[in-house]
Amino acid sequence: MAENALQIQVRDASGKGVARKLRAAGRIPGVVYGRRQAAVPISLDPKLLRRVLTRSEAGLNTLFELEVEGGGALQGTPVLVRDLQRDPVKGDYLHADLLAVDLRQKLQVAVPIHLTGKARGVEFGGILDHSLRELELLCLPTAIPKEIQVDVTELEVGASLHVRDLVLPQGVELRSDGDLSVVSVVLPAAEVAPTPVEVAPVEGEAAPAAEGEAKAKEEASE
Repeated sequence: MAENALQIQVRDASGKGVARKLRAAGRIPGVVYGRRQAAVPISLDPKLLRRVLTRSEAGLNTLFELEVEGGGALQGTPVLVRDLQRDPVKGDYLHADLLAVDLRQKLQVAVPIHLTGKARGVEFGGILDHSLRELELLCLPTAIPKEIQVDVTELEVGASLHVRDLVLPQGVELRSDGDLSVVSVVLPAAEVAPTPVEVAPVEGEAAPAAEGEAKAKEEASE
């Protein structure tokens, strides 16, 4: 069950004006929704939400249990943060979408990929190219892995690891395309020297090389 309680208030009013008043009071608007849960507008303290998400190894996949001011149907509901709107400049939370989940039903989540070890090919001049950062997985809300670790130690220059090569925890199903490349060791791109550009002489003028040669002959004959 969720270890983190998230205190919320159910709100009746909505709209930009209400959102501005909430933010001025140190809260943000949000919504709780789910397969069997009609969307319910709420408000919450963004500082408390940030604090839990920051300290949690699961990040946005952290499982919360709702504590509703005044009680109600949402009391004790397990939820995941499905979307966070942030201020583009300050990064402050502006709105939160919370997904009500059934702890007995699997759901699709995005889990980060974490590379471990030092690729052998890097010691021979290769560059590690980490091309896929997240995996789409299907699992129970209580069994969401915090990350998928990928050991790159044995990768030589020119070698790659694909999604199909990864080992997943028991009970976790893959939803990402198995042919996607996760990490490769590639050679640095060779620097190509610029090709000299020959400047064609303007009609009536001698080419620079020919003009210099003529001047040299003239000086030699003096």
